[in-house]
Amino acid sequence: MVEESGTPQKKSLDWQRREFLQRAGIIGAGGAIAYFIWQKQQNTSATTQSQVVNAREDLGTIPRRMLGKTGVEVSALALGGAHLGHVKDDQVAVRIVQEAVDAGVNFLDNAWEYGKGRCEELMGQALQGGRRDKAFLMTKVCTHGRDARVAMQQLEQSLQRLKTDYIDLWQIHEVIYDNEPELHFAKGGVIEALEQAKQQGKVRFIGFTGHKDPAIHLKMLAYNYPFDTCQLPLNCFDASFRSFEQEVLSELNRQQIAAIGMKSLGGNGDALKKGIVTVEEALRYAMSLPVASTVSGIDSLAVLDQNLRIASNFQPMSAEEMQAVRDRYASYAADGRFELYKTSKKYDGRPGREQHGFPLPQQLKL
Repeated sequence: MVEESGTPQKKSLDWQRREFLQRAGIIGAGGAIAYFIWQKQQNTSATTQSQVVNAREDLGTIPRRMLGKTGVEVSALALGGAHLGHVKDDQVAVRIVQEAVDAGVNFLDNAWEYGKGRCEELMGQALQGGRRDKAFLMTKVCTHGRDARVAMQQLEQSLQRLKTDYIDLWQIHEVIYDNEPELHFAKGGVIEALEQAKQQGKVRFIGFTGHKDPAIHLKMLAYNYPFDTCQLPLNCFDASFRSFEQEVLSELNRQQIAAIGMKSLGGNGDALKKGIVTVEEALRYAMSLPVASTVSGIDSLAVLDQNLRIASNFQPMSAEEMQAVRDRYASYAADGRFELYKTSKKYDGRPGREQHGFPLPQQLKL
């Protein structure tokens, strides 16, 4: 908008809001978080439009950390692949990945099942043109008790979608059912596929993930299998409720398995939207734990901008600061209201539900 004299005219707040929503491609929990951040900035910041456009010019370097015993350094912030499926515009989703990599986020998360394969396809498209070599690419196998043959079929599909001939890190996805450790380690199970994939040079490192119960993680770890990584929910509420931080991190350290944190905002951002916690405090707490990287779901360029700024300016909390955070949110954590993935099947993936005979969320009355 330009006045007749040629002097830029100040845009109305409503117009700025519409431009922001167009840029962000906002939907879902991440979108609500992004708009919350934008609205807060309008009320508290005198940042000009030109400063916003050039906001990344003053960013520092995203910290790198050693991924356990692998000898590989990864960015302390990882881009979560599932949220790419929430972006309606493929071009925006691709741009999110590309801009993250260009800004120094080299650790990329994904899974065979995300978006019925769309999330891997979007990430594969984004890594063309020279970015694959800059990325540490992780995806997950989603057998949920099916055999190694199914796992290897899923691997081939993931490689095709991601447009690559190898995966840096292949993890068993969502180990969240009590009998799955036994199924995974059974003769002909997915563990054999992990080993076969490494022998064939299609996978560099291996691990497992889960969000349900620390006891299930510990059951997987009791096999003393040489996993390279383990992904688990870590946030300021987890510390006081069925805590992966308190029960699992020390065992990972003992076995020299790299911890990868996830769900730093509790999975769906409810605590943020209700004004209980800020993005910066939540993400900074999660990144201050003894983890190699923290996976963050990013479904808009606005959320990417926000997370890059937090990560590039990251200063770890002291032990005293971290305890103060735990104490501050202990009462909110006590009934699990901000970590429903631990107590409800609502947040469990479709392939696992199907394999274990649970109805899909849309089939439930509540």
